[in-house]
Amino acid sequence: QVQLVESGGGSVQAGDSLRLSCAASGDTFSNYAMGWFRQAPGKEREFVATISKNGGSTYSADSVKGRFTVSRDNAKTTVYLQMDSLKPEDTAVYYCAAVRGLYSFSYYYKESEYWYWGQGTQVTVSS
Repeated sequence: QVQLVESGGGSVQAGDSLRLSCAASGDTFSNYAMGWFRQAPGKEREFVATISKNGGSTYSADSVKGRFTVSRDNAKTTVYLQMDSLKPEDTAVYYCAAVRGLYSFSYYYKESEYWYWGQGTQVTVSS
């Protein structure tokens, strides 16, 4: 079992930056690939970014590529999402998720592949 708690959300202006954190507890964090997803009002939850369990491989959605960076600190059992150049369309509840990675370099971008989810943190970007 893995428990996930997101933090760092808030209300910002377009062009600002935010860093989300997701603290994990329970099972061995370094066994899990991690992902970030988001859900905007009235829309389905969508993939944002993912990172392999060793941190060596990452993959991001085209909509955030070049603006968002996913990273992790296995010693602190925390995964981060650095969000720069924020846009109003980035407004959503952001969720982190965990799945036991098959290989050190494996990452996952399908929501259905993830085993554990956090409760989400709200990010609001105004123009």
